[in-house]
Amino acid sequence: MKCQRCTRQATRHITDVLGYDQVEEVHLCEGCADAYLSEPISANPIKKKKKSKKVASEEPEDIASRQCPVCGLKFMDYRNTTRLGCSHDYQEFRDELLPLLESIHGEKQHTGKVPRRFPENRQIQMELARLRRELGDAVAREQYESAAQLRDDIRRLEAT
Repeated sequence: MKCQRCTRQATRHITDVLGYDQVEEVHLCEGCADAYLSEPISANPIKKKKKSKKVASEEPEDIASRQCPVCGLKFMDYRNTTRLGCSHDYQEFRDELLPLLESIHGEKQHTGKVPRRFPENRQIQMELARLRRELGDAVAREQYESAAQLRDDIRRLEAT
């Protein structure tokens, strides 16, 4: 397949979602694809249609050139590779990543999973954490009898 902007071989196939049932496919070579992805939304009629409210507050050039102060990853590099450089990128590109993560995972925050075969283990760990907090509080209040009882309860739970 040939590039839609020049005569070279198309190596990148970009799908722009314009609306609910509207999709625009663009087939470009490497150079034209880089130029296409770095174009401001206002210069590209396809991109203009899908401009979101979040992006409207910032100029597209600012978003593309913004980079992580820790690893130096530019947002445009992330868009091209879909790989972040470090954990700080999540905070730096938060406004752009949240809608994407929510559409992929259905949530904005990771809640984790608990193995089904060990629910009692989790309850024991939670109970141990609670008892240790109470033990620290009892020692701080100089209630040594209750602290000794809590210590014994902790030892009993750790033995199981």
